[in-house]
Amino acid sequence: MSGSRPLLIVDAPSLLYRAFFALPKSIKGSAGTSVNALLGTANLILREVEAHKPRAVVLCFGPDAAEYRVELYSPYHAQRPPVPDELAPQFDAAPEFFSSFGWTSAISEDHEADDVMGSLATLEEEAGGEALILTGDRDMFQCVTERVKVLYLKTGVKGGELVDADEVKRRYGVPPELVPDFIALRGDPSDGIPGAKGVGEKTAADVLRRNGSLEAAIKNAVRERPARLSGALSESADELRMFKDLATLRTVKVKRPKDKDTDYARAARAAAEAGMGALAGRLEKAADR
Repeated sequence: MSGSRPLLIVDAPSLLYRAFFALPKSIKGSAGTSVNALLGTANLILREVEAHKPRAVVLCFGPDAAEYRVELYSPYHAQRPPVPDELAPQFDAAPEFFSSFGWTSAISEDHEADDVMGSLATLEEEAGGEALILTGDRDMFQCVTERVKVLYLKTGVKGGELVDADEVKRRYGVPPELVPDFIALRGDPSDGIPGAKGVGEKTAADVLRRNGSLEAAIKNAVRERPARLSGALSESADELRMFKDLATLRTVKVKRPKDKDTDYARAARAAAEAGMGALAGRLEKAADR
């Protein structure tokens, strides 16, 4: 990143889920209900705020499985369990709670949080700014450009790992713009996308490096070896195109957030009211700095 202050774009569902399963449900607030997801998410975001000094923070929300993707492919997200009872109220409370931190929320009723995040990152780049996407979802690697990076949350690692275009290539063997093609070929079990039969990460990357895109690989399938790879590409061509469509982010109409620093004093009061005493104390200290 250059010297400008980036926009921090947060994958709110990803962080809330991660925090909920990382911290015990016995962490309860003043109302006697679990606040582990809210507490953990606050800590995750605050770490990156301290590290990167963003010009603003925006949390993105949307349905787990957008209708347009389910219509394309009914098994999409079908195996995901329902939201746990203790987590659902924390999802509902998150936008208002985090607004006390000076952070805004971008909420879509019909597009997934991924689509909202990608659209915000594009808008920020078009305005000459830079963006950091905080997420545990590798699908967001497709958004990486010279001005957009991913802060990837990995289990067992503190803080987000900065992923730029070189890192996407190192991990996947393809540039960011080919991530949807890569997902279509390799598959994504977490989304219910099976990919091409018998094709793993290495083969998917090799095919895309040779051909430059999924469409070109399908067109040139007859030249691929071994024969089973050629057959997987040609016989499942329409399905693979649909998988790529599933993996490709949609454009959502969003507003570019105004500059807004984290309000530590107000956040401390909100944390105290919610019964998060330790967090409130940390925020009060930060406010006094």
